[in-house]
Amino acid sequence: MYEGIVQDLIDELGRLPGIGPKSAQRIAFHILQTESFDVTKLAETLLAVRDKVKFCEVCGNVSEQDRCSICRDPRRNQTLICVVEEAKDVVAIERTREFRGLYHVLGGAISPIDGIGPDDLRIRQLMQRLADGSVEEVIIATDPNLEGEATATYLSRLLKTLEIKVSRLASGLPVGGDLEYADEVTLGRAFEGRRVVG
Repeated sequence: MYEGIVQDLIDELGRLPGIGPKSAQRIAFHILQTESFDVTKLAETLLAVRDKVKFCEVCGNVSEQDRCSICRDPRRNQTLICVVEEAKDVVAIERTREFRGLYHVLGGAISPIDGIGPDDLRIRQLMQRLADGSVEEVIIATDPNLEGEATATYLSRLLKTLEIKVSRLASGLPVGGDLEYADEVTLGRAFEGRRVVG
């Protein structure tokens, strides 16, 4: 424990997701000890993010405009929507350069333990986007965990009522992984998603 404002800084940094007490302390001391570190620039950037960044009115991705750059891009395939949990998932998929459709960010996943149900997510907005019949396929790309699976199951049942192809991202064994270290769910998914060779 440190005195006063130093401890306040450590405490505030520790409230950020993924930063534990030791990391918060390291960051705080980096800020304190590095003269070239521009604290003013960091503070201005944090304030600017709070003021300027919002969520895309169409897909829910982060954007500085009403519509994100993906929704504004006329070269994207308008008949294909990839449903993800969070905006950071959009970035992960975009890095692959494999997907050229549009996205829909749910804003989380169904988690009864955390009190998050379907009405707490952007599912109603997804259904509104699909109502005009222009979308031919919805790819469900939720996380391969309990909450992501519950969300995917809920969405696939809901979307069955529409005449739209619904698919789920394949999951299974990672490249370079060993079978002995894979959990049962991962191995089960690998068997479900197997494909013919040759």
